[in-house]
Amino acid sequence: MKNRFMPLLSGPAENLIARFGRARLVALPDGVLELRGGAAEDRTAAKEWISLFLHDAVARFGDEGAGVAGN
Repeated sequence: MKNRFMPLLSGPAENLIARFGRARLVALPDGVLELRGGAAEDRTAAKEWISLFLHDAVARFGDEGAGVAGN
């Protein structure tokens, strides 16, 4: 039997948008995109991809929180 309350108990899910080597671009339930992990080359590739396909997003990398704020 399927438990209908399991999605409510597990909390909001995160959606994987793209991977760049070991770096992952994840969409959080509150609308924020976050870049997690990866080496410098992976983050550079992610920054280029974001500038091409998510040009409306504001990127934050490194010690600034490593996230991308969407509009």
